[in-house]
Amino acid sequence: MLPAAKTHRFSLTDVLSNCLSSVLGERGNLSLPPVQHAVVLLVDGLGSVALEAHRGYARRLLAAPRADVIQTVFPSTTASALASLTTGVLPGVHGLIGYLGFDSSGDRVINQLTGWGGDLDPGSWQRVPTLFEQAAADGVPAFAVGPGRYRDSGFTAAVLRGAVYHPGESIGARLAEVARIHGTHERSLSYVYAPELDVVAHAKGIASDAWVAALEEVDAAVGTFAGTLGPRTGLLVTGDHGGLDIPREHHVMVDADLLEGVRHVSGEPRCLALHLERGADAAAVLQRWRAVEGGRAWIATRDEVVAAGFFGDVDPDVTPRIGDIIVAARKRIAYYLDENDRGRTMIGQHGSLTPEETHIPLLRFGAFAS
Repeated sequence: MLPAAKTHRFSLTDVLSNCLSSVLGERGNLSLPPVQHAVVLLVDGLGSVALEAHRGYARRLLAAPRADVIQTVFPSTTASALASLTTGVLPGVHGLIGYLGFDSSGDRVINQLTGWGGDLDPGSWQRVPTLFEQAAADGVPAFAVGPGRYRDSGFTAAVLRGAVYHPGESIGARLAEVARIHGTHERSLSYVYAPELDVVAHAKGIASDAWVAALEEVDAAVGTFAGTLGPRTGLLVTGDHGGLDIPREHHVMVDADLLEGVRHVSGEPRCLALHLERGADAAAVLQRWRAVEGGRAWIATRDEVVAAGFFGDVDPDVTPRIGDIIVAARKRIAYYLDENDRGRTMIGQHGSLTPEETHIPLLRFGAFAS
């Protein structure tokens, strides 16, 4: 059986949307007070389970006057989650399903973080206006602050359109840039992206000293910035997903028999999306997967996952992007089709439905702490 799709009162879709409401003097479901400047710091890979386990290294973060646990989206992966943060809708509406997405019109699998170009148009593949575009329409200057290398990427064009992009090459530099924005604008909505923690998690693991050091860097930067916030400025700190360390000996090489009738595999190692050949016996494919992997993965059809509400209200144009069969790991495993897949070097992983992957913090500072 699938777990519950809604595990918490609030989700990542509420975060930036409530910040915009706050700047506009409106009260959303997070009950944020009116402010002149609203800031969201998104720390990639910051899950609430890992944060709690390392609380001794995150004293400033956990000193937030108000700290809650909310849930991210499904799949619990950056492409889907950041699109949901910046649009305020679930993946079934905006259309970015998974790290590797499926384009049925092109009969191809695409990398939704780095695979843009050619006929893959960010303006139409991500299907809805962003909250930054809504902010601009309402007269609120909107900004995105992140590493310079992401400024002109296709993914940025898809999920950050409407925001003025300011580069910053460290977390501290990005938050300092936000402070400068506040000094030159009467009001603003700012989104700050910090990828460093997730990069270290993939390379070294969440249990590594390097991950702890990266967490301490985030903690110090937030502590410094929070101490400068004026009475009409609010800061929310959250993550896009958490993660689990998956050692190489826990990699599962998918047997060829399980791929019979499967034309494409999208998603990520902890959440496979199987797209079947036309005319394939879907029931037989499902039965084979459940017989072999049902003890360590949630395995469901597209109809079952959609009906359970994991993707929200799925637009008909998005339906073909969802796999015919979803295989979401329950145990500490990751699925691979190729022994030589470069992804097998990753230690920290995410994408599935465990609390370690889906539970994320929502930490309130400044005016938002009241």
